[in-house]
Amino acid sequence: MPGPQLLEFTPREAPFGPPTPSSPLTLAPPVLPALRPPLDFTLGALACCGACVFTNPLEVVKTRLQLQGELRARGSYQRHYRGVLQALWMVGQTDGLRGLQKGLSAGLLYQGIMNGVRLGFYSYTETTGLTAAPGGSLLAGATAGALGAFIASPAYLVKTHLQAQTVATIAVGHQHNHQGVSSAFATIYQREGLVGLWRGVNGAVPRVMVGSASQLATFTSAKNWVSQSKWFSPDSWLVALTAAMISGVAVTFTMTPFDVISTRLYNQPVDKLRRGLLYRGFLDCLLKVCQTEGPLGLYKGMGPVFFRLAPHTMLSMLFWDLMRQRAFKYYGRQTRN
Repeated sequence: MPGPQLLEFTPREAPFGPPTPSSPLTLAPPVLPALRPPLDFTLGALACCGACVFTNPLEVVKTRLQLQGELRARGSYQRHYRGVLQALWMVGQTDGLRGLQKGLSAGLLYQGIMNGVRLGFYSYTETTGLTAAPGGSLLAGATAGALGAFIASPAYLVKTHLQAQTVATIAVGHQHNHQGVSSAFATIYQREGLVGLWRGVNGAVPRVMVGSASQLATFTSAKNWVSQSKWFSPDSWLVALTAAMISGVAVTFTMTPFDVISTRLYNQPVDKLRRGLLYRGFLDCLLKVCQTEGPLGLYKGMGPVFFRLAPHTMLSMLFWDLMRQRAFKYYGRQTRN
């Protein structure tokens, strides 16, 4: 007997978004083919870890710029870092090439867990057709981001501590002086308990919710738009790359203020009662930054945020899209056989 007949999907329909008007499936919205959750988790984790290796030096610079002049008026502090290129040169000259990859292990752990959960969950909502509803992409992206950010928060905490650490001559923000990733986890746990590993999560969840919603929603919409415009061959990787570039710009503008607040909450010192010495929470940090540094203080490090988030979004979305397309084709052949 012949094997089960599969529903064919054109490249413009998979793996993202509803069918285009020229699609043969116009009578009812299709349900996208599902990948097994462990595989979807793995593909999302691998895609973002691959992007992290290339963009981590910019993450180091972004963290330093966001902590520079913390709760001090403009012009009242020494500026060690004056821009992306100068900051990269300063870190490389002072800390060496290894300094540009500070916190990489914790960053890979964070990217793997957070984006594996985030992209895997979003893929599931897309498969079930939830993203096809009005506002469904935004809601699914925000929910997926919140879930991923909460689970991976301890890794982001350690990453921020390690990336802020440097020699006294160019140090900014509080210096935690951890000896490494495992030492940082152990020190925080011994000093603050299990809850201490999730300190700053109240800033991380809004940050990733906003970033995830804007990233996934704009990528989905942009990919459908580029496909319908027929600028490239339907199965070309340039479709995903162009959509990812558009998504990267959107993420940068929406996410930077939340990113600054998140970095400050994660890096602040705590007292004996495990309370933050600088900020009581998300809203307190927001108000203090605006009062002392002005509204533009929320956009500190905008340059490296863009140069980090834009390529990270492009690379992670491109890698994820290409790997999922390969997985769909592979499972399609397996089922036919």
